[in-house]
Order: sequence, then structure tokens, then C-alpha cells
Amino acid sequence: MEFDTQKQLVIVGGGPAGLAAAMEAFRNGIAPDDILIIERDRELGGILNQCIHAGFGLHMFGEELTGPEYSGRFIEEVKNAGVGYVTNSMVLSISDERIVTFVSPEMGFVRMKAGAVVICTGCRERTRGALNIPGTRPAGIYSAGTAQRYVNIEGFMPGKRVVILGSGDIGLIMARRMTLEGAKVLRVCELMPYSGGLARNIAQCLDDFDIPLYLSHTVTEIRGKERVEGVVISKVDENRRPIPGTEEYVECDTLLLSVGLIPENELAKLAGIELDRITGGAVVNQYNETTVKGIFACGNALHVHDLVDFVTREAYTAGRSAAKFIKDGGFEVATGEIICKTSGGVRYTVPQKLIKSVTVPEELKFYMRVDNIYKNVKLELHAGGETLKSVKKRSVAPGEMESLTLGAAECAKLYSLGVNELEITLLHSEEEAK
Repeated sequence: MEFDTQKQLVIVGGGPAGLAAAMEAFRNGIAPDDILIIERDRELGGILNQCIHAGFGLHMFGEELTGPEYSGRFIEEVKNAGVGYVTNSMVLSISDERIVTFVSPEMGFVRMKAGAVVICTGCRERTRGALNIPGTRPAGIYSAGTAQRYVNIEGFMPGKRVVILGSGDIGLIMARRMTLEGAKVLRVCELMPYSGGLARNIAQCLDDFDIPLYLSHTVTEIRGKERVEGVVISKVDENRRPIPGTEEYVECDTLLLSVGLIPENELAKLAGIELDRITGGAVVNQYNETTVKGIFACGNALHVHDLVDFVTREAYTAGRSAAKFIKDGGFEVATGEIICKTSGGVRYTVPQKLIKSVTVPEELKFYMRVDNIYKNVKLELHAGGETLKSVKKRSVAPGEMESLTLGAAECAKLYSLGVNELEITLLHSEEEAK
């Protein structure tokens, strides 16, 4: 089969992950004109373009930046390096042979053969349709991210009296943003008995503005025909079921939904990539390579992050690995695999498996989330009946991603054990955590 064109590296997504992966591949020897970033929006930068609040870059740059300032630094790097990119372009499919099919105003309909592909498609918000809330379908119901774009980019105010369902970070940030724009945020309701957002966002976005947070509460009915007139809020039990008799009607004209993010992985499915049933993202090894050779994944397309700084670090790994794959035709011959399992309240870990090779890695880093709030815990990595790493934590929560890093000596120990699996677990009883 003939192809319209070929590139050594194709990066799907021009947000913070795609930009960082491109620059790291460039720094590792891939020529800028052999890299192509494909972005479906009208400009590079991804979701950060609408995140005008501060709080980005503390880990990467040691200073507090807004979203556009953070992405702007990488956009400038990409342009200065001469890395190729197209915007307003949509990738239609990726095959398991790394054939990328996309449409672009500049290039038309293109089938491109890539030496390696990095999937950086980000994530999408869950919508009302996923919640099955009874009621009509009036105007005034928005996902929190859509409302954020309307306010920060389009200059459109969604409403004046607002109820927010879900206490994810976007919902918390929009509670503050709507208040600053003159709306009255009546309350934030959260189905779970804990918030899904960062502690700093609860303090800065709710507490500082006296916005009440109702834990173990959900919206059970939406009222209004042409426009939202109000919502019914109910308390839920330990099984997350509404408790009869706890209903309360709240008059409002807007309902914002901040009920979770899902990795955008339709393209990964088309490529035959194995997906993790917990994260919704690809199953990857320590090189961020998926189960399809030469296709890599990083950022929120892999698993939902709480800080963009961690997205950037993960993208550096993917970009560096893709460059090595292109130049060397792959990685060292594998001598086996180590499957990474979790227990004790750890929901998942990324990577999900390790490639064992002759060369022992200098460092292995695992990212994970827990399933509840736990105090005075130990996060441990076990293999072959031995504890290779143990880290005490004062507290852990589902809204904050945790990590565990093995140094060179610990990696050498892991490889010397000859095991086929390891386990990351959380010890969270008071006795175990002492």
C-alpha cells in the first residue's frame, strides 16, 4: 500500500502531553521535520488554554503559572525548534501497523505511515446521560469544562444561580470562577463521603468563598421545561442510594456537572491496544509503550492526572522512549515480564507491567490512586516475599495521585529476584501503619 506521506514520529494531540513528548523526542535525536503533532482544536495548548487560574508549574518550573502561561512555554519551544504541527485536524484512525489516517484543512485526507506514534488525546467529561438523573431536558445543564470554556474563552455566562454536582477539581475551580463573575453558587454536592478534588482547591475555591460542600448528596431530579428552574437534592446511604425523606428542592437556573473524567481512547481501541478496566487508558510498560509495538501513550489519555506537571514528566518518558524505538528499532530483547498488581485500597498502578531486559533500569516510577481516604498509612511494594519499598504517608485520598519510586539498588534487587509479578499495597490500619 502506498501512503500519502511518512513521518518518523506522529503525536496525536497538541496539549501539554503532546507538546512535551514532541520536545523530548526532538532532544533525543528526532529531526523536527520528522515530527508531526496533530491537534483537533484551532490552536495548540489543549485544555490549558481555558484554565486561566494559577497553580500550574510549581513542580516543573518552581513558580506558579496560569494554564495558558504553562502551555505557552512549550508552544514556544515547539515553534522555535521547528517541530511540525497541524491544527483543526482530526485523526480518524490509527492501525496496529502505525498508519495514522487524518483530515486537515492544510493537507486534506491523509494516510501517514509513522515510525512511532504517541497518543496524547487527553480525557473527556462524563455527561448527564451517564448519570440517569430523572427529569426533563431543559437548557442550563453544562459539564463543568464546557462552562469553563464559555466563561474563560467565549465570554458567555451560563447562569446566575448555580448548583454544582461533583467535587472534582474542575467543579471546584468553576465554583470560584462563577462566583467571581457574579453568580451565586448555592452549593456543591458530592455523591461520595469525600471530595474528589485536591485539598488546596477545596480551601481556595469553596472555603474562601463560603460555598457549602454537601458530601454524600446527589441530584435526584431536574425540574424545568425550557430552562432549569431547580433541582431536587437527596442524601445517599453507604451504598450511594438516595435516602427517602431527605429530598430538598433548590431553586436554580444552572446545573454544572463535575462527575468524573474518562481517558479519550477511541483511537486506541481502533489500534487494538489493550485498555485497563480501571483507568480506561492503555496498558503500558515502563517505557509508556502500549500493547501494540511502537505506539505509546501518556497524559490524561493514559490515566487522569491531578497536576499537569506530572503529565509533562510522563510525556517526557513517552517522547524519549519513542525516539529510542525509532532509532534502535525497539528496546532491548526482553527476558520476561513483571506484572504489576495492587491491593489494600490501591485501585490501579501505571505502568501495569515491566519489561525485564539485560540492562537493569536506574529508576522505576509507579503512579497510582487509592479508593478512599486513609490516615497514617504505608505504601509498599512487595516482590518475591520481600518488601522492596515502604513509604509512610500521613494521609492519602482518591483526589490526589500517589507515586512510588524505586532507585537503582531497588531495581537491581527486583530484577535479581526473578519474579513474574510485584504488588503495590496500602497498609492502612493503625497497627500496620505504626
